[in-house]
Amino acid sequence: MRFCPKDGSLLMPVRRGETTVLRCPKCGYEEPLNETTKNAYRSRSSIERREALLVADKAFETLPKTKVVCPKCGNEEAYVWMQQTRAADEPPTRFYRCTKCGYTWREYA
Repeated sequence: MRFCPKDGSLLMPVRRGETTVLRCPKCGYEEPLNETTKNAYRSRSSIERREALLVADKAFETLPKTKVVCPKCGNEEAYVWMQQTRAADEPPTRFYRCTKCGYTWREYA
């Protein structure tokens, strides 16, 4: 990261034709990117998108089970857990995951 020598603001990368310069958003000060800082700034389009990796699949086996009917397959057993998804003064949301088909649904109390 580089900072403006005039007002101390963070310099932002801006395209100027074929080159990229660092520009102060407050005062307009500009300086060219040198070879050492060029690799630190990449455009968003060049950043790789990675798929989320589900690693908690086996963790469901440690959750408690309850008798509830799965709306997808009709199985009568599911893993259950509660999570606070709304304001603290509201009741928590109860989540279920079917032990047979893996379908996950929620129930608001």
